[in-house]
Amino acid sequence: MNFFHYVNEELWCEEVPVEKIAEEVGTPFYLYSFNTLNHHFKVFDESFADIPHIVCFAAKANSNMAILRAFSRLGGGVDIVSGGELYRALQAGVDPQKIVYSGVGKKSEEIEYALSSNILMFNVESPQELEAISACAGRMNRKARIALRINPDVNPETHPHISTGLKENKFGIDLDTAIKQYRLAASLPDLEIQGISCHIGSQVTKLSPFLETFGHVKELLRLLRGSGIIIKYVDLGGGLGIRYNQEEPPHPSEYAKALVGMKEELDCTFIFEPGRVIVGNAGILVTRVLYIKDNMDKHFIIVDAGMNDLVRPSLYNSYHEIQPVRKRKVGQLVADVVGPICESGDYLARQRELPEFAPAELMAVMSAGAYGFTMSSNYNSRLRIPEVLVRDNQYFIVRKREDYKDLIRGEEIPDFLR
Repeated sequence: MNFFHYVNEELWCEEVPVEKIAEEVGTPFYLYSFNTLNHHFKVFDESFADIPHIVCFAAKANSNMAILRAFSRLGGGVDIVSGGELYRALQAGVDPQKIVYSGVGKKSEEIEYALSSNILMFNVESPQELEAISACAGRMNRKARIALRINPDVNPETHPHISTGLKENKFGIDLDTAIKQYRLAASLPDLEIQGISCHIGSQVTKLSPFLETFGHVKELLRLLRGSGIIIKYVDLGGGLGIRYNQEEPPHPSEYAKALVGMKEELDCTFIFEPGRVIVGNAGILVTRVLYIKDNMDKHFIIVDAGMNDLVRPSLYNSYHEIQPVRKRKVGQLVADVVGPICESGDYLARQRELPEFAPAELMAVMSAGAYGFTMSSNYNSRLRIPEVLVRDNQYFIVRKREDYKDLIRGEEIPDFLR
């Protein structure tokens, strides 16, 4: 469910016409529906009402402070992968005791920042990282709460670039090594074991990979408890997919049903790290057509948004539905939707049957709320675009459009070049 809909052939976000926002804010821009975000978070959270749990939203999917704040007010936490994401979460008012820190490359200063912020726990990705966290905690005279992220070698049946639970992926610790590392962690005075963590990938559209992973987690939990190691939390990560095109991902309630039977057996609090499933269909990218170009039999629709704004199609060949902001009675045309970036890989859609757009018309790139702005860049010295949040009949600019001064902030020409 989302709150993007047509009123008299014109696309609205909740109770606001998208065209009105475009005229006042300019294009391109990201547009989010607050009520969609709210609804999706509540649906996910309430699906697990019968299970002790914490929903730690994956900040990497969309780290805008307004969105983190909205989820925090609903009782959510945040899954972070950098010191910058920790800073964002804290600035947004997220409870540190609902923050988990994942990621394979935590630097010592980031570990110290997280320790001083009193986060819930670190999801440790390697034996050397375990040693580094222990050393930081010792220097600070603190206890570091940890879980080990296991790599269960489970195929999530998703795009290879967003698979994280296979042995060839850089994430996590294999099951045999994990047992040894848990025993080591239990012997280190500056560490406090809290849980088990795993995450197998993103945009997973079947339950079977999750169920296979649960089996590995249960077996590891049994072995650890048999060794006298207490586990309070099982962090099952995120990864539940959404519909971009023809996918039929399971509903969160189906996911929850698979876990209900494990509640008593595991006797722990579950942590979930949803990202895309909450924000993906709550946001769109709005762009304006600049030119129509024909090269022999090839047709191009050139728009003012590029791969620096939304890199997913170029990076993953991912599909985003393209819709006109204002529908007209026109013919259909097979075309590429491309941007201004000087790369042949700069496209939002390829060989797509679309309405015959005209210059100056507005286009909506759907399902762009996840991994849109967070993966954007200033490539070609393009300004990063605004983020706009609609609630009911009002809209709010929750990130301003950059200006040219932002492009060179922090740069300096040395004296010898003056």
